Order: sequence, then C-alpha cells, then structure tokens
Amino acid sequence: MSNAIETRILPVDPAHPDPATIDMAAAVIRAGGLVAFPTETVYGLGANALDPVAARRIFAAKERPSSDPLIVHIADMEQLAQVAAAVPELARRLTARFWPGPLTLVLPRQAVVPNDVTAGGESVAVRMPSHPVALALIRAARTPIAAPSANRFSRPSPTTAQHVLDDLHGRVEIVLDGGPTEIGLESTVLSLLGKTPLVLRPGGLSLEELREVVPDVAMRQLTRNVEASDEVLASPGMLTKHYAPRVPLLVFTGALPRVQQRLRAAAQQYVHDGKQVGALLPEDEQGTFGELPVQVVGLGASTDLAAVGARLFAGLRELERRDVDIILTHSFGSSGRGLAIWDRMLRASEGRIIDVDNEGERS
Repeated sequence: MSNAIETRILPVDPAHPDPATIDMAAAVIRAGGLVAFPTETVYGLGANALDPVAARRIFAAKERPSSDPLIVHIADMEQLAQVAAAVPELARRLTARFWPGPLTLVLPRQAVVPNDVTAGGESVAVRMPSHPVALALIRAARTPIAAPSANRFSRPSPTTAQHVLDDLHGRVEIVLDGGPTEIGLESTVLSLLGKTPLVLRPGGLSLEELREVVPDVAMRQLTRNVEASDEVLASPGMLTKHYAPRVPLLVFTGALPRVQQRLRAAAQQYVHDGKQVGALLPEDEQGTFGELPVQVVGLGASTDLAAVGARLFAGLRELERRDVDIILTHSFGSSGRGLAIWDRMLRASEGRIIDVDNEGERS
C-alpha cells in the first residue's frame, strides 16, 4: 500500500473518554476516514458502515480479501433496525441478555448497508460493544461503524494500541489508545438466518452462556478448512489461516502430563537443530522445559481461561518480536472460554496440531 498517511495516536481514558477527543475521531469517521479504537474484545478498525468508499479503505488498509465480511458496530437498537431488515423475537431476547457485549448476530441486511461491508452477501453481522470508548465513538459519529480487528489480514488480533501501530501505522488517520482490551478474543458470531441458530465463530461469549437463552444452538465444525477465495464467507474469522504470527506455531492437545512430555521433547529437538524456541504456557507450567533455553511467555493461571484468552494474541506477538523460530503451546479444553482459545490456536497454527493421545499431526 502506497501513499502513507499521518497516523495520530490519541490517548483516551477507557472508562471516561474525553468528549473532545472522541469528537475529533468521530469527525474522521464522518469524513470517510479510518479510526482504530478499543472494544472489550480487541481493537477495531472503524469506518462509516454506510459509506462504501470508506468500507473499501478498511479492506485496503488491512490487505483483506473482499470476500471476508465486516462486522457493523452500533450503539442503540434504532441503529439495529437501520442495518437489519428483520429482527426476530429470538434476536430481541439475545440482545436484551447479552448486549452490549461480545455477541455478534448475523441477520438479513437492509439495502442501505453497502455490498462492500457484507462482501456482497444478503446478511449483515451486527454487534453492540460494551467498551465506553467504542460506544462514545459510534454515538458521536452518528452512524453505525464497520470495524474488523485493527491489524493486517491474518495477523494476531491487536489487544493494545501498539499492536495496531505495528501493523497499520501510516494506514489509518487516528488510533484511540485506551489501554489493553479486557477479553482479548473477538466476539462470538451467531447466525440467526436458518432454522437452528448456528455459532459461526466462538468468542468472548461462551456456548454455555448462549444455551441459557438458546438451548438448541448449534456449533459450526471448527476443523473445516476454509481458504481465501472469491466465495463469500458467512462470518469473519472462518479462514483456515487467521490470527497467525510470522513464525510457525505448533499446538499440542491431549492429557496434560503427556502434553508436557511432548512439549519438552519437541523443544529439545528444535534446540538441538539450532532453533530459537518460544512457548506460551500458564504461569503454573513455567517449569515444563527445565534447563532448556526456551523463551516462555506466561498466559496467567491454567485455571483462569479468561486470562489465558486475554493474553494469547499479545503472547504470540511478543514471541514473534523476540525472533524465535518456532512457538510451542497447548490447548485448554473445549468448554467455556477454552473453545474460543482452541479456535484461535487452530487458525493461528494453520492446523499444525499434535494430538498426543492419538499421536500424529492433524488439521
């Protein structure tokens, strides 16, 4: 991408953003510009969701394929009616329970939503974020804001303003720096287009929480390979390669004692081969590699999956910054936040998964 633009970094209080700062950013949105801003999940790259030219700027800045739709962020239910052609009773129950928050609903779109936002599809993905900065920006802009994660396409999602700058400096007019995000994983995407509600992407809202409102909710098979193509995707975050660091990531899954044994063996082999090895592990597993020269980044306590999820992308970026040749980690189950963590690891590793209970690489 040529013709770099000046990127301004504006600090904001995440709980009580300064109205003058928000107004500056909102004016950029209304003028067709790009603003990166914090949400409770990750940082978003925002543009006027009703302006096709502005939407195309998002794709250009991220180098994102046009077949990958954008999520539209709103601040109130009036804006939902503005972008969604039909809001079924189930959607109203879900929004009453989980909005504002990390839940994205896929609904039939209104004609006012440009094809550039929906990737040409007849549905629109919508959510109402809970972060005070995000809500203030949408309200001040007086328009729904299309906002995928504020990173280069397929890179680990940004959970700090510095992550945004690492990927998008010179490609965005303003970065609102509200500190690190709370959840650190993108929203859960739920399609209400079919007879059975279908989770297209697990995220900050767990499947168990959804089932309290939608007992029959189904889950899309996570191991399905989806490659970048001209085919319109039903949701962001469905491609096989996504959230990936610039160095290979290898994920081990299975019974923990066997996983730790295989992690040590793999690290030993890589070190023997002259490789710089990095690892993402919970704080209580820091002794896994013994005296081996492995650079370990902590993910919090193994029992605190919220902390693990919040630190995952930042950990990948930190090890990448340290110039390691390989990153090793393991899965954290498939319940609660563990399912979203597993999905991100699956895509960040491009399917390089070692199941130690059924030894062999799988995808």
